[in-house]
Amino acid sequence: MINLYDVQQLLKRFGIYVYLGKRSWDIELMMIELKKLHENGLIERTEYLPALLVLKQEHRKEEEKLEE
Repeated sequence: MINLYDVQQLLKRFGIYVYLGKRSWDIELMMIELKKLHENGLIERTEYLPALLVLKQEHRKEEEKLEE
């Protein structure tokens, strides 16, 4: 997992498409969906952790944009 697009592709494999209209909301919902996939055993920890890291980094970037 390198960027947000990679995480979107991972979610797409399970039929999950996220678009709420605000990037930070999209990222938060992707985190929730990713967590549910992992909790239900649909994705391994080796996919889950890098994807979660990407989402957290992207969310942090969005928060920094709002502070400016």
